[in-house]
Amino acid sequence: MKAFKQLIFFGWEQALSCLFPVVIFASLAITQIIPLPFLPRYDWLLIICLFMQLWMVYSGLETQDELKVITMFHLIGLALELFKVHMGSWSYPEQGYSKIFGVPLYSGFMYASVASYLCQAWRRLKVELVKWPPFWAVVPLAAAIYLNFFIHHYWIDVRFWLSGLVMIVFWQSWVTYEVNGTRYRMPLALSFMLIGFFIWIAENIATFFGAWEYPNQTDAWSLVHLGKVSSWLLLVIVSFLIVATLKQVKGKNSTRVDTSPFL
Repeated sequence: MKAFKQLIFFGWEQALSCLFPVVIFASLAITQIIPLPFLPRYDWLLIICLFMQLWMVYSGLETQDELKVITMFHLIGLALELFKVHMGSWSYPEQGYSKIFGVPLYSGFMYASVASYLCQAWRRLKVELVKWPPFWAVVPLAAAIYLNFFIHHYWIDVRFWLSGLVMIVFWQSWVTYEVNGTRYRMPLALSFMLIGFFIWIAENIATFFGAWEYPNQTDAWSLVHLGKVSSWLLLVIVSFLIVATLKQVKGKNSTRVDTSPFL
C-alpha cells in the first residue's frame, strides 16, 4: 500500500512537471478538431505557447533561471528545425504567418517543453547527481551529439557510437530523487532511455494531431519508426547534460557566495 501511495505521489509530481508539454499537446488536439478563426493554426499555437510561458513565470511555476534555460533550448531546437526541414527530414505543411523558411516558430517551444519538464522535475523531486562525470567529458559529448544531428546528412551517422560512449561515460553515474520524503535512486543511463521512450510516444501523438509530418506520413498517418527512439534518446541526453551542467555551475557559485568571508 505504501508503494502504491508513493507511485501515485510520484505520478502527480511528474504530471505537474509536464504541465507545459500537456498544454502543447492539448492545443494541438483542440486546434486540429476545432479550427480557430482569424489566424492560421500554427500562429494560434505560437500565441498559446507564449501565453503559457508568461503565465508559468508570472505564477511562480517557473523561475527566472529556468526561463533562461528554456529560452536557450527554444533557440537550439529552432536551429535544428530549420536545418532538418531544409534537408527534408520532416515538414510543416500548413500555412502560417509565423513560419520562417518553412518552420513555424511554435516548434521551438516543443524543445523548450522538454527543458521545462527537466527543470520542473529537478526542483520538485529534489534531484541530485551521484558520480557525475567531469566537465571536460560532459561538454564535448553533448556538443558531439548535437552536431551529429547536422553532420550525418553529409557524413556517416555516428549516433550508435555516441550512445555507446554515453554508456561508458555515465556507467557509474546515478540520479537520486525524493518522493514524499523518501529518497530513491536510478542509473542515469536508464533514466535517459525511459525519458527518450516516452518522448517517442509523445511524438506519435504530436504527429497524429499534425504538429509536423514525416515523409512517410504524407498520405496518411502512420506510427513513427521505432528507430527514432535513439534520436530522442540522444536529444534527451543533450538536454539533460545542459541542465545538469548549469545546475552544477550554479551550485558551485552559490557555495562560493555562501562561504564568502565578506558576507
